[in-house]
Amino acid sequence: MRDFILRIATVALMSIGYISASSAADGKTHHVAIQIDQNDPQIMNLVINNAANVIGYYQSRHEDVDIDIVAYGPGLHMLRADTSPVKDRIKRLKDMVFPGKIQFSACDNTRQGMEKAEGHEIAILPEATVVPSGVVHLMELQEQGWSYVRP
Repeated sequence: MRDFILRIATVALMSIGYISASSAADGKTHHVAIQIDQNDPQIMNLVINNAANVIGYYQSRHEDVDIDIVAYGPGLHMLRADTSPVKDRIKRLKDMVFPGKIQFSACDNTRQGMEKAEGHEIAILPEATVVPSGVVHLMELQEQGWSYVRP
């Protein structure tokens, strides 16, 4: 009986290893949407750090991950060419460190509101893509199965 239990335990452990290995190799891409809605350099850096940590984690496991950082409301300052306190980090991440893994989405509703309030056109960083609505973009990503993070 003892030998039988040991054999079952061995087969179970081997199966777990096989399942874990096949999950990593199944080609699944992880998807994470991170929102930024605050004009706070600490929070902006936290968002970038979270994104870099997630990408690094999945790279170490040889798994793919896509990240979309969505800025709206006061958080749009993160992606404004004239006010972003993190524009150098964004350029470095987007172009050199994690090309193709990270996207920055800027809310056009917020941009239009800022333009009206400030009386001039607002330029968005070239590393960002303008989406019609940041909140709607987040909703649609979640509807497509993306995980959602709010730091």
